[in-house]
Amino acid sequence: MTDIRPLTPRECVKLLSSQPVGRLAFSENALPTIRPVNFFLHNGDIIVRTSRSGSISKLTKEVVAFEVDSLDPATHTGWSVVVIGRVTPVTDVDELAAMADPGHRPWAGGERSLFLRIPVDIISGRILQLAATDAVGDAAAS
Repeated sequence: MTDIRPLTPRECVKLLSSQPVGRLAFSENALPTIRPVNFFLHNGDIIVRTSRSGSISKLTKEVVAFEVDSLDPATHTGWSVVVIGRVTPVTDVDELAAMADPGHRPWAGGERSLFLRIPVDIISGRILQLAATDAVGDAAAS
C-alpha cells in the first residue's frame, strides 16, 4: 500500500533539479499541448533552450505549467512537481554566456539559440511512497 503526501516547496525544488527532462504545458491554437523538453535551473528559474521559430519560441509572456516526475512501476511509488510561471526570454549577455555551458546543450538537433526563463512563481508537488504499515507488515511476515 502507498500513501500520498504533499511536498514542501524546498523538497519540490530539490526534486526538480534532479531531472534533465520535464513537460512543458501550454495552449497552442486554443488547445492544450504538452511537450517534453530538456531544461536546467539557473538562479532558481527553469531555463529551456529552443529554436527561434518553433511553437515554444512563441510563448514569451504566456503563463505555462512545467511538470517533472519520477515513477517506479515496480513499487508503485514516485513523485511529481508542477511549476507555474510566465515565460520570458533571457536577454542579459552575462546570463546568456553562463547558460552557453556545454553541459546545457539541448537534446534536439538544429540551432537552439533562444533561452526561455520560467520563474518558479508557483510550485507544488506530491510524493507517493510506501505506507509505514506496509514496512511494519513486511517485517512481521518475515
